[in-house]
Amino acid sequence: MRILNVVFCLAVLAGIVTEPTIHAAEKTKSRILMLTQSQGFVHGSVRRPEGDQPAKKLAVAEIAMIELGQKTDLFIVDCTQDAASDFTKENLQNYDIVMFYTTGSLPIAEADRDYFFKEWLTAKGHGFIGFHSAADTYGDYQPYWDMVGGTFNGHPWNAGDTVTINVHEPEHPTMKSFGKEFTIKDEIYQYKNWQPEKVRVLMSLDMSRCKPSAAYHVPVAWVKPYGEGRVYFNNLGHNEATWSDPRFIDSVTEGVKWIRGDVEGESTPNPELSAAQEEIAKAAAAKAAQ
Repeated sequence: MRILNVVFCLAVLAGIVTEPTIHAAEKTKSRILMLTQSQGFVHGSVRRPEGDQPAKKLAVAEIAMIELGQKTDLFIVDCTQDAASDFTKENLQNYDIVMFYTTGSLPIAEADRDYFFKEWLTAKGHGFIGFHSAADTYGDYQPYWDMVGGTFNGHPWNAGDTVTINVHEPEHPTMKSFGKEFTIKDEIYQYKNWQPEKVRVLMSLDMSRCKPSAAYHVPVAWVKPYGEGRVYFNNLGHNEATWSDPRFIDSVTEGVKWIRGDVEGESTPNPELSAAQEEIAKAAAAKAAQ
């Protein structure tokens, strides 16, 4: 495997990340495979620095997740940008959760993709966490966007824009850190292949306070069941600063706990909420156009 275990060890020596303390409860930690390969646009948050020092060849998002696992003592992260070698049926046996911050059509063998969708992810205790451009991945492969919930269809709200986001279920464990509403500077996607009947939307753009004000619903985060497994998608993470935002980091922690079954959070689809948000967005856009 070409996962950055060696790089991580060198990172410890270089002082980029600290070496985790081994506890008796080590066996209870979840193992996470974080794939940050880009077959299309390479986001700054997952762009590894170039240079002659291997210990520094970790991206901002990768370092954030490694450090979060150490801080919470909840999980261990292996990072890879080599899907062909590491996202295989054999290697997936080593993991409980998969994280994607990816773009494009990844070089994963068809047999390995089928195993992931049909067997691995459907197992209890397994889960998928998608960040930002995970929705700009396999855009022409239905099993993938059916699992994720939708496909990237542009971003009228760019990296330099500050948006207002409404949290529909502030008591859901993955949403508690955000409160009932919040503002953030980050790039927000809109989606095609959107299937509200299969997801539980947890937060959306507030079109009455966002520019541009679009006449359609733009979800920002959601959860969904996948067999006995669980999926958590969060659009945030384009900007490197988001990876040090406590609200976002706490949400990831709770997402891992939710997948593990440590905390309870509803995942029953709520298409009625998407329908209501659609009407609210139409009214907001009409008012903004006056």
